[in-house]
Amino acid sequence: MKNPLLQINDLSIDFIVDRRRTPAVKNVSLEVGRGEIVALVGESGSGKSVTSLSILQLLPRRITSYESGKILFATEGGIPVDLLKLTQHQIEKLRGNKIGMIFQEPMTSLNPVLTCGDQVMEAIQVHKRVPAAQARKETIELFYKVELPGPAALFERYPHQLSGGQKQRVMIAMAICCKPSLLICDEPTTALDVTIQKTILELIRELRRSEGMGVIFITHDLGVVAEIADRAVVLYQGRIVEAGGVPEIFRNPEHPYTKGLLSCRPVLHQKGERLPVVSDFLKTAEAGEDLQNRAPTPPEGPNLKYPSMVTAMDKPVLLQVDRLNVWFPTRKSFLGRPLSYIKAVNDISFEVYRGETLGLVGESGCGKTTLGRALLHLIKPSSGKITFNGRDLGSLRGDALKSLRRDIQLVFQDPYSSLNARLTIGSAIGEALQVHKVERSEKKRKELVSELLERVQLQPDYYFRYPHEFSGGQRQRIVIARALALNPSFVVFDESVSALDVSVQAQILNLINDLKKEFGFTAIFISHDLSVVHYISDRILVMKQGRIEESGKAEDIYSRPEKDYTRKLIASIPKGIF
Repeated sequence: MKNPLLQINDLSIDFIVDRRRTPAVKNVSLEVGRGEIVALVGESGSGKSVTSLSILQLLPRRITSYESGKILFATEGGIPVDLLKLTQHQIEKLRGNKIGMIFQEPMTSLNPVLTCGDQVMEAIQVHKRVPAAQARKETIELFYKVELPGPAALFERYPHQLSGGQKQRVMIAMAICCKPSLLICDEPTTALDVTIQKTILELIRELRRSEGMGVIFITHDLGVVAEIADRAVVLYQGRIVEAGGVPEIFRNPEHPYTKGLLSCRPVLHQKGERLPVVSDFLKTAEAGEDLQNRAPTPPEGPNLKYPSMVTAMDKPVLLQVDRLNVWFPTRKSFLGRPLSYIKAVNDISFEVYRGETLGLVGESGCGKTTLGRALLHLIKPSSGKITFNGRDLGSLRGDALKSLRRDIQLVFQDPYSSLNARLTIGSAIGEALQVHKVERSEKKRKELVSELLERVQLQPDYYFRYPHEFSGGQRQRIVIARALALNPSFVVFDESVSALDVSVQAQILNLINDLKKEFGFTAIFISHDLSVVHYISDRILVMKQGRIEESGKAEDIYSRPEKDYTRKLIASIPKGIF
């Protein structure tokens, strides 16, 4: 490539902790041209984020060792500078100005004590030196651009008042506010529903065209890669194993790792079919077998096909929701009387049949998570009735409600924040057993926890490790183990696979199906990804602005939707060249 915008040459990075050296990136070389989108693809821990953070020198200096390589960035005059040799002051001039970055975790990247508008304004004023009024105007225009609802009102809100998808859009607005030459997108659409994801992808493409912006796009969603990228670079264990044009790589992958990544997406498989796993492809390749058209063999136990738990509506109703409302006051009178509300859940009625998996899908902010939490009475409903196994949940108090919590469990959206950082995972899982007096003997509780860890495919000796010592996929397995510790009959999975790479997502979906057969629980599976919901659910409810827009069998909703809104959701699923 002639005069690339960014050129990484032979980059190797080690982390040194307690005199122990851990290689993170090994001999990585890649180029990004002006107006080009290059995707970095790979599982968690493959070196994608480390490579991108090294460009802006955001890796912790105390433990980071750059063993070799250069990172050359073309400045305005076209003269390349080595970013690794810049001073702190020089690199700060580039950050957010000439090189923008959309970080992976919007929940932790935004300042909780500043309004969303102030945080974007700050970035504009630091780099563009404009008056506050002009910066405010530009911020609101950016909020319109990324399709945030009520931009002027949202300007004054704090991060905790926004949904995960809305926080992600604020981060995107901040990253593009100075129209950088290079935009680094680290999982920018992970927390977004498919319609907003499509809008963001179109926005990035438009910025690429209008501004000649080069883009490094890091994602685990291969459908998104096929949709947006010009070239793809596949990373495995810190090394590049395959690189080239997207159509060539995706249609004719050469490396078994790439073949595995492409094969495990739920959208490519029939409902209930066991998903292939990347590790199986790598093991088979080591044995010298041809993997071109070979799906991995499922482990012993469950059959290749998971039969639907519910084949007809003649199964008994386990949960019934009747005209449920959850309203949050937004404005109050001088005397504290609510004057207006956000109707997060608005007059919803439905049933969940014993043994089925009910999918709950919709855009960010439609009320999915609020509904899931209201079912467990973690949020008090404003009105309506929830009946579980013949009991009115609204009438339960004290010990009766505590007893119910043993039978209804929730797998939270963010496994890291739902685990106590000061407790070992053994203690975190065992705490539920202790609170509900399942086993009084500490020895027996430990045995039960070790057995649960094995059931979710983790080592029993992980008992004494802390949450920060695990990957995202492992933490998701831990919170699933904690939810199943009390052998509940009903489990709500809230966006349990949305932040996971495709390989780990496949493992978790297989695990949920396995555990469902073993434990026989009923489930509600909440997600903004209709392809995942279609794969795992018997029936689907589609939510829009707090109401149920459409409901029916999973296959009917996915293949023959009746409502325009559902068609829009399905049409927004990235399919690319698949």
